[in-house]
Amino acid sequence: MRRPLALLLSLALAFPAHAIDLPDLGDVGASDFSPAQERRIGEEIIREIRWKDAAYLDDPEVEEYINRLGKRLVAASNNPQQSFDFFGVKDGTLNAFALPGGYIGLHTGLILAAESESELASVVGHEIAHVTQRHIAQIVGKQSQAGMLMLASLLVAILAARSNSQVSEAAVAAGQAGAIQSQLGYTRDFEREADRVGLQTLDAAGFDVRGMPAFFERLQRASRLYENNAPAYLRTHPLTTERIADMENRAASMRYRQVPDTRDFGFVRAKLRVQAAQPADAVRELADRVARMPGDEASRYGLVRALMRSGRLDEAEAGLAALRSSAEPSSFIESLAAEIAMARRNPAAAATTLEAATKRFPDIQSLRYALADAQIIAGQPAEAVAGVRRALQVRGDDIRLWQLLSRANAGLGKRTAQHRAQAEVYALMGSYSAALEQLEIARKAGDADFYDLSAVDARLREMKALVRQERLDRER
Repeated sequence: MRRPLALLLSLALAFPAHAIDLPDLGDVGASDFSPAQERRIGEEIIREIRWKDAAYLDDPEVEEYINRLGKRLVAASNNPQQSFDFFGVKDGTLNAFALPGGYIGLHTGLILAAESESELASVVGHEIAHVTQRHIAQIVGKQSQAGMLMLASLLVAILAARSNSQVSEAAVAAGQAGAIQSQLGYTRDFEREADRVGLQTLDAAGFDVRGMPAFFERLQRASRLYENNAPAYLRTHPLTTERIADMENRAASMRYRQVPDTRDFGFVRAKLRVQAAQPADAVRELADRVARMPGDEASRYGLVRALMRSGRLDEAEAGLAALRSSAEPSSFIESLAAEIAMARRNPAAAATTLEAATKRFPDIQSLRYALADAQIIAGQPAEAVAGVRRALQVRGDDIRLWQLLSRANAGLGKRTAQHRAQAEVYALMGSYSAALEQLEIARKAGDADFYDLSAVDARLREMKALVRQERLDRER
């Protein structure tokens, strides 16, 4: 995350905010740090993470699960109207973090460390509470420039701690360690409040509240196994024995419930486990799990995925057939079937599988991405365009759909439509100049009718206005 760190360090060292192309927040000491300002800051940071950081987990299937889990908790929180986005980070350390504006990142190591879905939900609920209680805004608003320095240092520490605690410590020092030190008691209060509010959210969402103290206690016990005696999560979320005792006492006073994990929780963890290991190691580990627990669907799914990744496609297909015959239907299983077909260089078969799956599981967006991709590769770009356009009517700001639409139109040889769609991709990335360039290419392509050209011209005017505003903001 080099550029976000550089941006935030610049913010800490060189006030004001517009010097680093972040939104002009005005005098935070004279007015509240509003939710809209938080969201704008978060958007800037998340764009850097999603489109320029190799650690971002670009897996629509896993991200969709994380968002389903997160939004179930948000709906039960004390501010269900708050906008949230959840994403994964490819990192084996145990960490999670909340950015301004409701962007919450989960490390893959944390997901794998959770022994139940309620444990994972407890961490997500804790992070949600940091946002709904507006802890970052309170830190910034407490004192003018020192508050902004605090924001920069806090975010640098959160982002850096996932990979290198020394970087985190240096970032804190760069952001003026004195300002951080003066706020330590304040942030510990935030942690206790996030525990309390997160526990209430966990209960209201129907999870097992015991998952929160159990997971945090295991984190604390495991700390001696990690470099610097603390998992990354504990470095950014100071954990004390008193906090764990308070969580245990509160959980004991709440209603007892046994909450089974969803199947998707097991499938996601199996998929991440296979991705994190060498293929041969994953096959051995999961084959052993299946031998010990033959009824464990997630382990059988993981073994099929590991066999596919190892190139053992005949065995993978046999395992898939056995899984399909015994397990309840699942979008994860159908998606894996399509991946095996793609590995067989049979995109038409993958498209057929995915078309049936989208009808059976109409709410699973990751299947629609995979279907359009398979159709494009199978030489069916017209079908891909039709499906993506239908999906865009509901999700007009979905960057993956615009990327697929651009590719599909390229397959049809429709250059105006291709570049117009690519312009939306760049616009959603925040690269307005690149979007403007794509629209200029679209206008000159020469294969559009009057109505399409009118639409391109209208978008050109909007994009030019955005580029002008961006330049003005930089010159202030």
